[in-house]
Amino acid sequence: MALKEDKNQYRSDNIMNDAEFTNLSEFKELLLKQPETNTLAEKLASDRNNQLTKPPGALGRLEELAIWFSGWSGDSLPKIISPQVVVFAGNHGVTIQGVSAFPSEVTEQMVLNFQNGGAAINQLCKTFGAKLDVIAIDLDNPTNDFTNEPAMSEAECIAALITGWNAVDENCDLFVAGEMGIGNTTSAAAIANALFGGSALDWVGRGTGVDDQGLQNKARVVTAGLEKNTSAINNGLEALRCLGGREIAAMAGSIASARSKSIPVILDGFICTAAAACLENTVFGSLDHCVAGHESNEQAHKVLLNNLNKKPLLSFGMRLGEGSGGAMAISVLQAALACHSGMATFAEAGVSEE
Repeated sequence: MALKEDKNQYRSDNIMNDAEFTNLSEFKELLLKQPETNTLAEKLASDRNNQLTKPPGALGRLEELAIWFSGWSGDSLPKIISPQVVVFAGNHGVTIQGVSAFPSEVTEQMVLNFQNGGAAINQLCKTFGAKLDVIAIDLDNPTNDFTNEPAMSEAECIAALITGWNAVDENCDLFVAGEMGIGNTTSAAAIANALFGGSALDWVGRGTGVDDQGLQNKARVVTAGLEKNTSAINNGLEALRCLGGREIAAMAGSIASARSKSIPVILDGFICTAAAACLENTVFGSLDHCVAGHESNEQAHKVLLNNLNKKPLLSFGMRLGEGSGGAMAISVLQAALACHSGMATFAEAGVSEE
């Protein structure tokens, strides 16, 4: 049987199209049973890499990425044909605490901009051949202010996770999750603080452009949120529920869904990485199918990536969200696979290896 057929069988054996969880305990059980990398495809890709017409290691990290992608795609000669970017949008009750430079109405306005093709993510998706889906989640019903009560009930969190799970196209071969939600850098900072410790000031950043006073206010809000939601401390799923937003939970659900379908994932910026951290905290290794697309200019993103042992592919000073950094990184993976799958081996080219 050809490797390409093996790939298709590998994915069909592991795929789970519909979310099969009704509570957070069942979701955790699902994370424990996720598929692993295809070691045969990974080995064949590594063997091919050693035979390509170049000095060993001459393409640096591009070689590592190609082998990693081969393992998760189940194909030793992979190509990126159908990348998918999904932007999830949600509103946050914590904005009542004055944590953003923009009002929450901007979330819906930006969703319309995405739908009309006028945002940065639209241009990047066109450039790199990615399908873009925009999913607004109950924008008229913001999450609760987490300084007073958990942001979501378990049922609300599960509904958002399922929305993310079902958003992943089983026919895509690379997935990027993005977000839009005024106030969500505060939620992401609170999640990171709950999972990795330190002080709130270690994790809060400028977000939409708050001043020094605004930064202190965000730290106050994060501290109050952790004091009110002690169950979130070092508990990924409780952090997601108590401190997150619907779009953050949806991103976590989509990242897990891609793993169930053996689809490699590019993580976007600080907020997406915070969502992913909830999975990794719950079950170690949940992000093995993910690479970090970029290091954003949100000051705590680098620290968060270091805690997850994820080395970013790009560092352009971006902090837009929308999946924009992840979409930019599609180009890096395209380059890695073009070299890996398109280059000739020494034997094919008739070039002496020594």
